Amino acid sequence: MVFDFLKRLPSVEYPPAQEGWWSPVTSTLNWCEEDYYATVYSAELINTLTNIWFMYLSAKGIHNCLADGHGTAFLVSYIGYLLVGTGSFLFHATLKYPMQLVDELSMIYTTCLMCYVTFSFGKTSIYRSVLASSLVGLSLFITLYYHFLQDPVFHQTVYAILTAVVFFRAVYVMETLLRPKFRTEPIGKREEQRNVRILSEMWVLVAWGLGIFLGGFFLWAMDIAHCSALRRWRREIGMPWGFFLELHGWWHLMTGLGGYCYIVWGIWLRHCLNGRQDEFKLHWPRLTTMPVVVRTHNAANGHASDHTNGLAKKEL
Repeated sequence: MVFDFLKRLPSVEYPPAQEGWWSPVTSTLNWCEEDYYATVYSAELINTLTNIWFMYLSAKGIHNCLADGHGTAFLVSYIGYLLVGTGSFLFHATLKYPMQLVDELSMIYTTCLMCYVTFSFGKTSIYRSVLASSLVGLSLFITLYYHFLQDPVFHQTVYAILTAVVFFRAVYVMETLLRPKFRTEPIGKREEQRNVRILSEMWVLVAWGLGIFLGGFFLWAMDIAHCSALRRWRREIGMPWGFFLELHGWWHLMTGLGGYCYIVWGIWLRHCLNGRQDEFKLHWPRLTTMPVVVRTHNAANGHASDHTNGLAKKEL
């Protein structure tokens, strides 16, 4: 029914295939969006433009780190996230192999950085040095082996494994160090109630971010599995309505938000593990807004800020 309605709306026919500014294609991947159908300057227009969302979220995160002092590691994580969005923008605009490497390898490097942040908490300087060296070595190995192999499945598999390891480790740390019944050192009643409330809010953030991310992955898979049908449907309903069937573009939007939520969760978790739960809180008035971790007290005079903890019903 929706498809029939869209076919009746005013639209512009998709033009025939044409040579582009960046032709020929040298990347080992070419997605379902047709090449150079809208402009000669962008091989995949929607897949290119949806990466601006990554850039916006990265800029928002960088500003938050600088304004509220969340540490260098998370600032670099957001910069890495910006590199992911920029690399993907250039990759989809050109479909050139060097830009593909910038896109895909920056995903690996940013995930390795989050792996360091997750596994280094509470460890000795020697452990952190060994961990950092190991992750640098792993990143170098992945880079060289992927460039030699040039198999996208290898990159996708490694990225999925790294992401899963970091995620489950962060969940383990969150539960064992914050959940009162798992703690080895007793804390006061007020602190227990505060930590339980924070854990509840964290799980809402985790579920939201993970759900969005997995939803994007599902659309990514559908874009690959049903490409011929999607291309036919786009041409039947015309532009701009066919743009909504660019499922890889939806993957960018959804995984961009999911990844952003993960970094916000990491920031909040690190502050809580450092015993600074009363100094920072999650500002997230609604699910339709962007979550951000903010200071609860003004650094200059110690007065409470005007931010509200959106998902908490009250302050304990």
